[in-house]
Amino acid sequence: METIVIIDDETNIVELARLYLEREGFKVAACGKGREGISLVSASNPNLVILDIMLPDIDGFEVLKRLRSSSKVPVLMLSARREDVDKIVGLEMGADDYLTKPFNPHELLARVKAVLRRSQPPASAGEVIELGKLRIDSERHEAAVNGSPIELRARELSLLIALARQPGIVFSRERLLNQVWGYDYYGDTRTVDVHINHLRDKLEGSGVDIETLRGTGYRLVASGAA
Repeated sequence: METIVIIDDETNIVELARLYLEREGFKVAACGKGREGISLVSASNPNLVILDIMLPDIDGFEVLKRLRSSSKVPVLMLSARREDVDKIVGLEMGADDYLTKPFNPHELLARVKAVLRRSQPPASAGEVIELGKLRIDSERHEAAVNGSPIELRARELSLLIALARQPGIVFSRERLLNQVWGYDYYGDTRTVDVHINHLRDKLEGSGVDIETLRGTGYRLVASGAA
């Protein structure tokens, strides 16, 4: 489960963001002060930080500066002010995105997912993933089970790579649509279900399973077969 830290002293904003993020399967930790937030990030090692500029002790820019001195964690900044200078300063200091309050929670979710997706390291040339009896060669666009090639469509292979690069991590259908089909894809989430079912058939005997978490999404796990 991916963790998101929210540093914001507005309780209503925090609870609204928490509600929508937890519905998407994220684990959320929150605090209302900058110094406390720095300690929370250090202790929880989150996948992303949502950081307000206006805080009661040190401001968000100072928090960002201190975070960037020791961490590359993605940061989405929030501000009630609409001046472009705040956005420019935040981005130049190392923020990954910027959202103005009040915001639509669906836009917050979309931005969080986009930042997380961009923060994933690209598949390197010659990247090979091995789990159980499954072997994926991303450069050659090939997959094999126990040494025997399996026929996968391009989208099936991309979906398999997305899951296999982070075994055990739960992916919502919406996140898989964004990551595999593209950020601007607005298709039916049942598209993901169909491709998952095809993959399951083709991964038979691989020692790898794609588990369904009802109401949440999917994760890939190795059963331990070798």
